[in-house]
Amino acid sequence: MASSGGLSMVRRAVEAVRRTPRWQKRLVFLTVGVGTVSYACQDNRVLQINEGSTGKKKVVILGTGWAGASFLRNIDTSLYDVHVVSPRNYFMFTPLLPSVTCGTVEPRSIVEPIRNIVRKRGGAFRFWEAECFKIDPTSMKIHCRAGDGTNVDGNGEFVVDYDYLVVTVGAKPNTFNTPGVVENCHFLKEVEDAQKIRKSVMKCFEKASLPNLTEEERKKNVHFVVIGGGPTGVEFAAELHDFVNEDLAKLYPDVKKYVNISVIEAGEHILTMFDKRITHFAEDKFKREGIDLKTNFKVVKVSDKTITMTNPATGEIAVPYGLAVWSTGIGTRPIIMDFMKQVGQATRRVLATDEWLRVNGCDNVYALGDCATITQRKVMSLMQSGLIYIQEDVDAIFRVADKDNSGTLSVKKIKHVLGDIYQRYPQVELYLKTNQMKGFHDLLKDKESEELNIEEFKKALAQVDSQVKMLPATAQVAAQEGAYLADCFNRMNTCEENPEGPLRIRGAGRHRFKPFRYRHLGQFAPLGGEQTAAQLPGDWVHVGHSTQWLWYSVYASKQFSWRTRMLVVTDWGRRFIFGRDSSSL
Repeated sequence: MASSGGLSMVRRAVEAVRRTPRWQKRLVFLTVGVGTVSYACQDNRVLQINEGSTGKKKVVILGTGWAGASFLRNIDTSLYDVHVVSPRNYFMFTPLLPSVTCGTVEPRSIVEPIRNIVRKRGGAFRFWEAECFKIDPTSMKIHCRAGDGTNVDGNGEFVVDYDYLVVTVGAKPNTFNTPGVVENCHFLKEVEDAQKIRKSVMKCFEKASLPNLTEEERKKNVHFVVIGGGPTGVEFAAELHDFVNEDLAKLYPDVKKYVNISVIEAGEHILTMFDKRITHFAEDKFKREGIDLKTNFKVVKVSDKTITMTNPATGEIAVPYGLAVWSTGIGTRPIIMDFMKQVGQATRRVLATDEWLRVNGCDNVYALGDCATITQRKVMSLMQSGLIYIQEDVDAIFRVADKDNSGTLSVKKIKHVLGDIYQRYPQVELYLKTNQMKGFHDLLKDKESEELNIEEFKKALAQVDSQVKMLPATAQVAAQEGAYLADCFNRMNTCEENPEGPLRIRGAGRHRFKPFRYRHLGQFAPLGGEQTAAQLPGDWVHVGHSTQWLWYSVYASKQFSWRTRMLVVTDWGRRFIFGRDSSSL
């Protein structure tokens, strides 16, 4: 019976195939054939991604940090084919990472999936969760590797071509090659880092609660050391102090007396990028609350049990610890180091770009955020031709302003190009403001005649380059760079026909766009105990409880979506009502 039933099914299948129209049969064979060829092409080969032309330029973005997400959020995806390559498929609100370490805010409250950012925008968009390990500017391709193998041999490598490349890969923690740091210290750059710290803090308390431990062993287990007195290190120390005193002290009353939080800083003060009034307030507050502040101490070695540091007064000392967090600045990622060698920047620490965020030496590659810095041209700098320096910028400025080739400049002539000078060389305007000068004519106050020659012009501008400053590696800078570059891309065709940038000092015409200008909106430093230090434009400095509520408002408004905004505010409310969670999750 089973055999006859099987034959019956075969006959029905054969009959169904005979009745199927020829075009459907061909479609089936074609589909199977293409699938087989596609599978075979992946065998032992690096997959080449070169999609059919849509008539649009392809923009490839490396990274989903502040710069990358800001660029992606503002780029007009109807004008370009946008492709994103990043090892993480979300944007992370980094200023709240210290809050995650102690359970004040949950990890998922500060992340926004990248696909959510562009989901409602429309246009062509592709995302690949992979890491770029090589940039080839000559062939305009990037080489990527996925975390999980995607082809038969399992290496997961593929190549993507581009028309424009936007590099926003950020930076890695800088260990200064200190022995034992990578093996024994926690970092605070990613969500995973904050989660590991949270688990380790609770494990330290649980270990200190075990029976049959000596007093020294209990002290060691709950000695928390923060290396680095910058904003991240100080905020983490303040968060941990609040967590211990407001929540863990009630749950571990016998352990509370052994807890010690130390902040180690190589310089003389913490928070050196802030106003001195904030620095002194923070140091006094930490001392009052029992946080051990060690300044002028340099960590030279970290083992699994002790941290060795040196000080000019005490010499070398070693202290036992339970948990160490390393927060001493940023270093260069390997992909950037390799790329800098290709473009002649091997001796630099980060990628050098011009004022339009274009990598020096690469027309179609842009770099934003912590992996790059703008090299502002100097008025007194020389233009190099081979091994010969042939002309200073100030000579070119003089030539542009001297339209009648008289060999002298009047104040009237200078005023005609003053706006372009301010745009191209912002240090000129900054120098005037710093020295409380009302205008360019104040530079000429010692000049008796109304005309000046090239040497007198050089003398007037001799000191302006002292105001050239490097931009800080902050989220605020990266976000503004991403929004600026996206706006340039959106208006590229318009500005090709009607350039809006300053006059070209060397060459004819104008630059397409105005140079990037960073606008500082202020900075915060939460110090614990519902107190925050704020330094806003206009030399406005304030510390206290009212500033803490300003911090809440600003950070809630800066979230990338209403979803994360509501989650963060809810987390803050939960902490006020129920306290922080002490689970080792």
